[in-house]
Amino acid sequence: MATKKFSYEQSMKELESIMQKLEKEEIDIDQLSENVKKASEIIVKCRDKLRTTENEIESIIEKIKN
Repeated sequence: MATKKFSYEQSMKELESIMQKLEKEEIDIDQLSENVKKASEIIVKCRDKLRTTENEIESIIEKIKN
């Protein structure tokens, strides 16, 4: 089975969708835990992507300076 490539933009859209459902109380109690868990997983992946991108950019800038 092929691994789905991480997309920051798509992940943020999914997180926004979950948040909107939570804010509008559209998620029933049976799905609440599952959705909160999914949201936390998305947040961790997005945070990691941001850190990786920041490190890559800093490395590129450092190479330009030298």
